[in-house]
Amino acid sequence: MADALAELAAQLRVDSIRATTAAGSGHPTSSMSAADIMAVLFQKYLRFDFAHPRAPDNDRFILSKGHACPVLYAAFKAAGAIDDAELLSLRKFGSRLEGHPNPHVLPLVDVATGSLGQGLAVGVGMALTARLDELPFRTYVLMGDSETAEGSVWEAFDKASHYQLDNLCALIDMNRLGQSGPTELGWYAEAYVARARAFGWHALALDGHDLGAIDRAFAEAQETTGKPTCLIFKTEKGRGYSAVANKEGWHGKPFSEQQAREAIRELGGERNLRIQVHKPPARKPAAPERTTPWKPPTYAADEPVATRKAYGDALAALGDAYPDVVALDAEVSNSTYSQELREHHPKRFFEMFIAEQNMVSSGVGMAVLGKRVFLSTFAAFLTRAYDQLRMAAVSNATLHVCGSHAGCSIGEDGPSQMGLEDLAMMRAVNGSTVLYPCDANQTVKLMARLVDCPGVTYLRTTRAKTPLIYSAKEEFPLGGSKVLRRSERDVATVVAAGITLHEALKAHERLLAKGLPVRVIDLYSVKPVDAKTLRQAARETQGRLVVVEDHWAEGGLADAVLEAFSADERQAPPHVVRLAVRKLPGSGKPGELMSAAGIDAEHIVQAVTAMDAALRPGTWSPEEGGERDWEQHPSV
Repeated sequence: MADALAELAAQLRVDSIRATTAAGSGHPTSSMSAADIMAVLFQKYLRFDFAHPRAPDNDRFILSKGHACPVLYAAFKAAGAIDDAELLSLRKFGSRLEGHPNPHVLPLVDVATGSLGQGLAVGVGMALTARLDELPFRTYVLMGDSETAEGSVWEAFDKASHYQLDNLCALIDMNRLGQSGPTELGWYAEAYVARARAFGWHALALDGHDLGAIDRAFAEAQETTGKPTCLIFKTEKGRGYSAVANKEGWHGKPFSEQQAREAIRELGGERNLRIQVHKPPARKPAAPERTTPWKPPTYAADEPVATRKAYGDALAALGDAYPDVVALDAEVSNSTYSQELREHHPKRFFEMFIAEQNMVSSGVGMAVLGKRVFLSTFAAFLTRAYDQLRMAAVSNATLHVCGSHAGCSIGEDGPSQMGLEDLAMMRAVNGSTVLYPCDANQTVKLMARLVDCPGVTYLRTTRAKTPLIYSAKEEFPLGGSKVLRRSERDVATVVAAGITLHEALKAHERLLAKGLPVRVIDLYSVKPVDAKTLRQAARETQGRLVVVEDHWAEGGLADAVLEAFSADERQAPPHVVRLAVRKLPGSGKPGELMSAAGIDAEHIVQAVTAMDAALRPGTWSPEEGGERDWEQHPSV
């Protein structure tokens, strides 16, 4: 067996060289250091059905050091999952074998990797899923030593220990060399061991080129209970080709044709070995909890309710109706109200504590294995996990993210707690859906739509209790909006969402009293945006729009509105007045802060009045007599 493993490892190195040389780019040396680890894992320990890569009982393997994907693709070839022609298509336009693993095109991998420091947290989510579904599969995460400098790695170490995930195994390829020089710890294996053990892991350091030692370490990991295992492998970057082995300056550099021939000759030539990766024993997940039909929560019309509270109520109701709904929170569940799911379905709630990056990546791990994942924290704190959110989209994961305590309207806590860039951030995520409800009934109905919405979704909720605007019967399609006030004589359109919609309705009453009726649009769907309604409103209100938002002026509601006009060359762009937060807020009452930011009803009135100064005289006034000719939305 040892000779067979050595031959397989040599083939993985040779094929990594061949693929990167054919591509003219890539990371052969980073692949070569991990070849012995991969050979033992795939030949002896991994349980995976390549014909059914999404089978629930498959072991999961995450190549966190995604730049070393040539060795993974070489292992796929050895297992018969791809052929040699596809291997040599590495990094070419249209190939499934991209420069870093990508499940959008290659279903043999679960998640996209390459943004270093995220793979272990994804593994935590997968291991938690195995625990939740009572399945025996194991999760292996191969990491580079350089990426252990990322704090997100140690967030994952901490949470894996907290949940005693003995079905999770971290593999650190300690090859000493990073991109620009030696790593922080080099070959100081004792430091890695001490750190892992300090986080409550079982940890071993070993020679990463000793096939027997690797074999014994994997066996020990499988036998360890009550804690996860970390194996630290001392390896050489470029192992197998003496001209580059353990030498600086070779990161991300393919070999020339001549160098490739020399390396392959030194490794004993090309091989075409085929291995039989063991399939897992067929096991079905545990029977899901009993469910009840979706029963949306309802609210008394005369009692204000915070949209964050409605989020929690709806989450609990969705948990009743969908056995695969899970929630993760970053230790603010009594503020985001995700605690409602914990009270109803405690096994499906996961406390990630104040570790937002780990929360998002662990959510990705659960989502790609079929869970309907809801994540929540303060909107401001999601900014530190933006790379994880970006990579969730690259991983083709469906995540439902709730950011509470948005905007300066949160009040006295001050600017460190105010999410003022979250709409811009989430709108920029590829394929995302961004929603901003204004009342409890709207929040509940949007949650019911999000549960089946693919991709990364974002629901922005408000700290303060807000009056109910809509009845429980109103529907809110994604990509829609609601025209709450309109007349044939509207002098402008006011576009708002969330907390500012209530200010817009107040402003409407004051403007009406001044003889200046305005149209009011609730743009609850920020992405996709209701371009049709916005364009119609601009045509019918002389191209005058006032957009008011509790967000920085850049990237939020107003930019979403303007984008609705950018693609229509037949219509002249509207004149848009943007009322947004432009100066750093401080502490104060919500009303004081919104007034200081210029986004309350009084400032809307001022903006419309100033805009109307350019209009012809003789507009309609309430003194003209007769009934008012503006319409109120029937649900109000």
